[in-house]
Amino acid sequence: MFETFSAWHWVIIGLALLGLELTGTAGYLMWMGISALVVALISALLPISWQLEAICFVGIALFTTWIWWRYQHRSDVKEDASSTLNKRMDQLIGQSVELHEDINVGNCRIKLGDTYWSAISDGKYSAGTRLIIKDVDGTKLILAKPTPVESAE
Repeated sequence: MFETFSAWHWVIIGLALLGLELTGTAGYLMWMGISALVVALISALLPISWQLEAICFVGIALFTTWIWWRYQHRSDVKEDASSTLNKRMDQLIGQSVELHEDINVGNCRIKLGDTYWSAISDGKYSAGTRLIIKDVDGTKLILAKPTPVESAE
């Protein structure tokens, strides 16, 4: 059966794999489908045995999938580093908070929404003062008086 394998068989396999990719396989079948189409082109141009065609398919599929995985992994790592998804405290940076009680310089507690948070203040402020969450230090919010530009926003 494999002795009669032609370039058209590889085209059909490639198109079938590309069609299956549409079901949502995250790109892996796409690279195997493209690899099958490359093998179809090679077998149409060069008279090679079906064993060599199979080896070419496996080699090209592994190589293209590995290249895609490296690209996607690098992109995911970069995206994860800049994301605040599931980083609740980082999502608070830049928010304005009105104090419900007086606070002193250094460690303090503030109420934000329905939760009390540990914070670090850069000054002594009275209740009703509006501060900005500038940064996060471990599990503590770093508070500061807003600049005129931040107050206008």
